[in-house]
Amino acid sequence: MASISQGAPARPLHSVTGRNGLLDRYFYFAMSLLFAAVVITGFSQTVNRNLFHAAPPRPVLLWIHGAAFSAWVVFYILQSALVRTHNVKVHRLLGWFGAGLAALMTVLGYTIAVIMGRFDAVQLHQPDPTFLSVPFFDMTTFSVLVGLAIYWRRKPEVHRRLMFLSSCCLMDAPLGRFDVIFNSAMFFPCLDAIMLLGVVRDLMVNRRVHAVYRYALPVLFVAQGCVVYLWRGSPAWWLSVTRGILG
Repeated sequence: MASISQGAPARPLHSVTGRNGLLDRYFYFAMSLLFAAVVITGFSQTVNRNLFHAAPPRPVLLWIHGAAFSAWVVFYILQSALVRTHNVKVHRLLGWFGAGLAALMTVLGYTIAVIMGRFDAVQLHQPDPTFLSVPFFDMTTFSVLVGLAIYWRRKPEVHRRLMFLSSCCLMDAPLGRFDVIFNSAMFFPCLDAIMLLGVVRDLMVNRRVHAVYRYALPVLFVAQGCVVYLWRGSPAWWLSVTRGILG
């Protein structure tokens, strides 16, 4: 007779990681919540002194920029939830709102990078022109990845990974609000750790890494190194370009 102290059978690994398992079904929705947590935690470090009660007051466009980027996080959570609840028609309809929002964010991102670069130099007397490499890179990668996601919107496995990576590219801003991360230029490695969760998910669920990650991640990692070099290394040609942009 079996012992009454014997524990319940272990839950099969397949039910957690296999096709239609928990990780397969809820990964992207969980990542959308992680993005929200990173944004809230990161910007809570500086939003009071740098926006709400800033002295001198920040440009009005910065408020619009913040609202647009916050709307993207909400949009990504909603889209992930709609897929999870099989509301595909609503997901696709709302996707065109996301395309417009992404276009607005891209324009705002480039514009506010220049405006705040001038503000820091003139109002705060803290010029750092070569830092433009970071927001310019963020906006370029975000817009390219979202554009590719729209182009391949009828290929769900490609589309969802591109949208995940594009949203990841926005996370270095809130991560950089932590002084220890910003001062050591570690916001890209922290961001990359989030991206690599997608690779881990693929390995656990599909037993292979999707082509989106195989092609996109090496390019992003190399480009990030170049961006940090332009910022920290401040080569003369890049310093001349950024000074020309900022005036």
